[in-house]
Amino acid sequence: MVLFGDYHTHTKYSGNGHGKGTVLENASAAANKGLKQIAITDHGFNHMTYGVNRKDMPQIREEILTAEEITGVKILLGVEANLTSRNGDIDIKEEDYEFLDVLLMGHHKLVYTEKAGDFFMLNLPNMFLSPFAPSKQRINRNTTAFLKALDKYPIDVITHLNYGCPTDTLAVARMARQKGTFVELNGKRINFTDQELEIMASEGVKFIVNSDAHRPDKVGECNNGLNTIFRLGLPLSQIVNIDKLPKFKNKRGQN
Repeated sequence: MVLFGDYHTHTKYSGNGHGKGTVLENASAAANKGLKQIAITDHGFNHMTYGVNRKDMPQIREEILTAEEITGVKILLGVEANLTSRNGDIDIKEEDYEFLDVLLMGHHKLVYTEKAGDFFMLNLPNMFLSPFAPSKQRINRNTTAFLKALDKYPIDVITHLNYGCPTDTLAVARMARQKGTFVELNGKRINFTDQELEIMASEGVKFIVNSDAHRPDKVGECNNGLNTIFRLGLPLSQIVNIDKLPKFKNKRGQN
């Protein structure tokens, strides 16, 4: 069993010191660990403190080209977009797609929203209310937002589902399966029950194992996800970056 790629890594472009390394440092770490591909997926544009700046995307692409030449690792450019509304909006504009090989999306705190109601009804409850025993109303509101986002956007990967934003896990996973979106088994945290994972697998949901690395030495460190796969006996045929390269919706991400 070989992990071919790590498609959720951050760099210094995730601002204010949140990401620690450079594109080249991430790629070098990947090469040292035998990975064939990585993706640079810094935090989405609407994050109040950690978001990547749109004006930096061309520079990141240039750094990717250089790092590919030096390391031999294929590097995809992406972003970990933020859920920004109850109506399923995310912080991606049409013009952003020209830079993106892969699109990740997840819930994060401290995200700018276009409407105050979304900040007060979506962001604040998930920021301050307990993740344990959330109300049905809160779960339904979060779930609806994820389902609408999956329907609206060509999202490749849902990151750390349920972390800080409890949903109806199976409803989101089923929509992800219908839309050809991968559910992440995150290197830091997996917020699903074993039963939920087993049901997802039985229904054909496809998973991707990622590190969510915020510094270079963590690139490729996916033992949390790999151990879960082994422990539950999840089918390797449904893990899209083990023993194979995943196919993403953007054509550049498939080269």
